[in-house]
Amino acid sequence: MANIFARFAKDESGATAIEYGLIAALIAVVIIGGAGLVGKSLNNKFTDISTAVDGAGK
Repeated sequence: MANIFARFAKDESGATAIEYGLIAALIAVVIIGGAGLVGKSLNNKFTDISTAVDGAGK
């Protein structure tokens, strides 16, 4: 019985899976945040272009 607990204590495969999951979650958060910032920047740029085009036609 002690041998089973010793093997369980030495087994790090579950910890490795959790670490990979945390890394994947962090990467996803960074990608979502970056996409949001790029989206806002593009929206502002297209708004400026639209305003310039509308003003040029008058």
